[in-house]
Amino acid sequence: MTGTTVYGDRAEVVAIRLNGEPADLQRTLAPGDSVEAITLADQDGLDILRHSTAHVVAQAVQELFPGTRLGIGPYITDGFYYDFRAAEPFTPEDLKAIEKKAQRIVKEGQTFHRAVVTDDEARARLADEPYKLELVADKGRAAHDDEASVEVGAGDLTIYENRNRKDEVVWEDLCRGPHLPSTKLIGNGFAVTKSSAAYWRGDQANDTLQRVYGTAWATKDDLKAYQQRIAEAEKRDHRRLGIELDLYSFPDEIGSGLPVFHPKGGIIKREMEDYVRRRHVEEGFEYVGTPHISKEELFRTSGHLPYYADTMFPPMTVDEVVGDDGAVVKPGMPYYLKAMNCPMHNLIFRARGRSYRELPMRLFEFGHVYRYEKSGVIHGLTRVRGFAQDDSHSYVTEEQAPDEIRHLLDFILGLLRDFGLDDFYLELSTRDPESDKFIGSDEQWAKATAVLEEVCSGTGLELVPDPGGAAYYGPKVSVQARDAIGRTWQMSTIQYDFNQPERFGLEYQAADGTRKQPVMIHAAKFGSIERFMGVLVEHYAGAFPVWLAPVQVVCVPVAEPFVPYLKEFADRLRAAGVRVEVDDSDDRMPKKIRTATKEKVPFILIAGGEDQAAGSVSFRFRDGSQENGVPLDAALEKITSAIASKAQV
Repeated sequence: MTGTTVYGDRAEVVAIRLNGEPADLQRTLAPGDSVEAITLADQDGLDILRHSTAHVVAQAVQELFPGTRLGIGPYITDGFYYDFRAAEPFTPEDLKAIEKKAQRIVKEGQTFHRAVVTDDEARARLADEPYKLELVADKGRAAHDDEASVEVGAGDLTIYENRNRKDEVVWEDLCRGPHLPSTKLIGNGFAVTKSSAAYWRGDQANDTLQRVYGTAWATKDDLKAYQQRIAEAEKRDHRRLGIELDLYSFPDEIGSGLPVFHPKGGIIKREMEDYVRRRHVEEGFEYVGTPHISKEELFRTSGHLPYYADTMFPPMTVDEVVGDDGAVVKPGMPYYLKAMNCPMHNLIFRARGRSYRELPMRLFEFGHVYRYEKSGVIHGLTRVRGFAQDDSHSYVTEEQAPDEIRHLLDFILGLLRDFGLDDFYLELSTRDPESDKFIGSDEQWAKATAVLEEVCSGTGLELVPDPGGAAYYGPKVSVQARDAIGRTWQMSTIQYDFNQPERFGLEYQAADGTRKQPVMIHAAKFGSIERFMGVLVEHYAGAFPVWLAPVQVVCVPVAEPFVPYLKEFADRLRAAGVRVEVDDSDDRMPKKIRTATKEKVPFILIAGGEDQAAGSVSFRFRDGSQENGVPLDAALEKITSAIASKAQV
């Protein structure tokens, strides 16, 4: 009996969940097996659809470009990609041809067949595919590689065959599966979207390959809806808007992933910093400061080395003394750029004896940190190599930990709402018991995880598990926020740490006179200021709420004689803390209005003879609407109230 036998009367079933794991419909079932249906309405079904489409696209590429060699082709969020070693980079015309050929394969109704093979059989069948042969030879390690794991696992090797209507094998690929029964189920809800360069298995030391991206959906309507979301996302791309609005840039002379903020972007950044600094003080945090570099030994004590060595910049040698002959007289000491603030905060806590009366002790700083992200993943402000964290560490007794986490969550959710993000859920990241990445005892992890889970459940928000996603030193909860067009961004994080206090020998004197070890709670509210700003630019499409807008008011005179009138009112606005400009250029009034509108200024104030005579101005808003004859006192109140209330106009 197979899944096809069980669900033969249900055309919408494309695969099964066999003993909890996705499997092909054709898989043979044994007595006692647990079987559930998978349809394209399920996430597992969409993943299978996308992976099957990746195979079809790879087949199309090899038919169009003989000699192209196969890399890895996993499904990803909203789609898939496949890597190839090709003679030349793929052009836009090539991508159109690939999609057209893939459409023909889909319509042909080829069937997917799973074949279990030995290592030797796999090598024989894939003799012309060097990257597949590497995966066969390295299947133990590849099984733990997020990308390679779609190809090989720790168990049987399997090859998926694409067969035509004559049951002839027309293409095959090393793959764990599962796949759809037929290419016809892919339908017309897919598209080949773009190509880029990629490194084999993500390592810059390996071959450069060509990556073809695509997307696949259950229906053509779903595809169109996705394409509309992508088009809207492109309009909101913070990299493009940052240039158009003169907010920030990424000079090559400085280096990849190291942004600079222009005056207008600096205003937004300062407003964010001033806000969150004030809120931290209100919430009982004490502001501290730490250096940008440190001796290597500090990060060994904290445990970050060797766990995070790959994401830290290489060490620099300091205080080395070299003789006239070039020989090293005195060896230097390795220093690292700071990749995290917590080790230095631990030293502040340890600087003197602490009493239980001081706890919770809450330390906070805008700590600038540096992380060596691979060049291929750097993306505008949302993935950078240098950034400022609004980083805090709460030192608490074990009994205080639940209330402190609750306090931090309330603080974070209030902050996100003030910045206009109010649709979110929580993700609980726990350790993988099979991995050697994590330190600490089973009991410590269980206790810390239970505390986080209990507090998160009490918020009433959706709580999503993230097995294996914890930091090496303890579990964490992250706030996942949805923006104006429904995309999800990981924002703030809270981490429960029982390891670093032990490694640093942190203690406090308890009420009974004994020495006890505190629990350390890490929290980043923005995550990073740079990334949070990038998210806000896209969330608001550059049209910031009044309090964040770099220029809050532009005054436009109907003609030159009314410039002094508007300049006098602009001085009143500045005295009230409003960021205002008067456009006294030689441009005509309509062009001045268009310029201010393009720059997404919240309020455009227009004044002519009637306004001057009446002591009023006319408001023009972002949506094109207008309110005429507003008295100056009322105009001032209207603008300052919008700023104070953090309103979006």
